[in-house]
Amino acid sequence: MVLIAFAVITGIICAFLPALRKQREQVERQEDLRKELDLQKAILTQRTRQVSLLNNDPAYVEVIARDRLDLMKDNETIFRLGPQATPVPPRSRSRSQ
Repeated sequence: MVLIAFAVITGIICAFLPALRKQREQVERQEDLRKELDLQKAILTQRTRQVSLLNNDPAYVEVIARDRLDLMKDNETIFRLGPQATPVPPRSRSRSQ
């Protein structure tokens, strides 16, 4: 009688193990997706702020143009200091300022 009970309990456990594993995998996947969603929300917030600044703040546009595009005003010389400083050759203006 004990062997039959042991066999039944073992059979029940074996029947539910795949479902438990699948549930655990789904919970882990859900957690990964939540983390990815939080990251994407943070990126969206940052990009929305950048777009707002680009559309509404001319000073921000000027800073971006000078820093990332190495644009300068007429008769202006740019000096970069730091370990990765490289000389910036004069470049003509692409936008009138």
